[in-house]
Formats: sequence, C-alpha cells, structure tokens
Amino acid sequence: MFETRSLRGRLVLQIVTTLLVLPFVFPLIAMVEGSLAGTGWNNYVTVLSIPLLPEFFRNSAIIATGVIIIVCACSMLAAFGFSKLHIRGREIYFWTLLAALTLPEVVLLTPLFATATSMGAYDTFWSVILPLAALQIPFTVLLARNFMDGIPSELIEAARVDGASTWRTFQDVVLPLTRPIAAAIVILTLITSWNAYLLPLVFLQDPASQTVTLVPQFFIGQFNNDQTKVLAAAVVTAIPEIVAYLCLQRLFERGLAAGALK
Repeated sequence: MFETRSLRGRLVLQIVTTLLVLPFVFPLIAMVEGSLAGTGWNNYVTVLSIPLLPEFFRNSAIIATGVIIIVCACSMLAAFGFSKLHIRGREIYFWTLLAALTLPEVVLLTPLFATATSMGAYDTFWSVILPLAALQIPFTVLLARNFMDGIPSELIEAARVDGASTWRTFQDVVLPLTRPIAAAIVILTLITSWNAYLLPLVFLQDPASQTVTLVPQFFIGQFNNDQTKVLAAAVVTAIPEIVAYLCLQRLFERGLAAGALK
C-alpha cells in the first residue's frame, strides 16, 4: 500500500490513481449510455419482461453459490496444509497445483464433455459447478496460502500445546483470522462463476436451466441484432456483482493486499 502525508504527494498519487482507473471506467460508461440509446428505458423494460429471466437469475445464483462453497472450502484447507503443516513434498504438490493455471478453459471442453456425458451429469448444474470450481482453486489457493503465511506460527504451536487437534486449530485459530482473504476469494469466485459463458453454453441445453450470461442471445439472431437491448441485459446481469462487491469491499481490499502482495 502506498501512503504519503504531504499534500503534494497525495495530489500526485490521486492523479496517478485516476489515470489508472479511467481506462476501466470508459467502457462502463459506454455500456450504460448504449443501453439507453434508441428507445431509452424501454430497453430495460424489454429485458426485464423476458419470461424466464427470474429462472436465469436463480440458476446463476445456484451455480455461483455451489462454486463459492467448493472453492472456499478447498482453498482454505489446502492453504492451511501448504502453509502450516509439515507435509513431505508439499512444495512439489503446490507447484503442480499452480501448473493448472496454464490450462485454458477451452482446451478442457472435450474431456469435460466426455466426462459429464459418461457420468450422466450433462445438462445439470454439476457439469458447470465442478469445472468452474476446479479452474478457480489453483489461484485462490495461491492467494490464501500467501495470506496464511502471515499468520504467526506461534499461534499454531500454542494451540497444540493446549491440546487442540489439527482440525480444531484450523477451525478456532486460523479460520477466524482469514476473513479478509475469504471475502476476496468469494468476490473473485462470484465474478468468475456469474460471468461464466462458455461452460453454461455447452453443458446447459435446457432453456429453463440456462444462466443470465445467455440472456443477450434473445436479442441476437439471424434477422435481429439489437445491441441496445444487449447492453441493457449486460447492465442488468452485472447488478448482483456490484452489490456483492460493495458489501464486501473493505474485506476484499484487505484480503488482496495481504494475499497477493505479501
């Protein structure tokens, strides 16, 4: 974190921060402005009048919740083992896990499709939840481990001296201290799972089980391409992510600062 006490230093830091933010703000402004073009607010009325829209939001919420639960549970447990437990060859396992970061989602489509079909999971939420969670875990484990490295090992040793088991130490000592990084993982996982497009498109064929990211398809067809309503749909589907970020903003920033920059 950058800190400065002089007025000149704060002014320079504010200008630099503003310039860094502008490239990300302009596309958002253009998206909102484009969604109000043409018929204006009627674009949003048309999007909100889609009969299956509530089911799309429900499906996305189910998928996102499932992914968040799996990712948080696996990430915290794995990070605790990699950071605080004496496991033979743990660095080999850790770097092998990080190697999975190099695997793009599109390369895994064929084996995932074959696996989902053979297990009877095709066209179910599990065919989307499990791959999305698996793709997120390597990065979230990296963040969580860096955060847990900052937790004093003396706390772990004190708990063991008091007779606490490894699980009790994790549950009562380590886990309460990891709320900032847990919030960061929740937000990052929510954004990824909520915005997932390729996996729901391939594995969810029933219209009643599709997600909000597929809503713009209602306004794009062979004889129709209404970009104003596509942008309105993008704005509507982004609202839950914005609300979640605003609710967990402080913990998210603290978690990323400690987990990513340590």
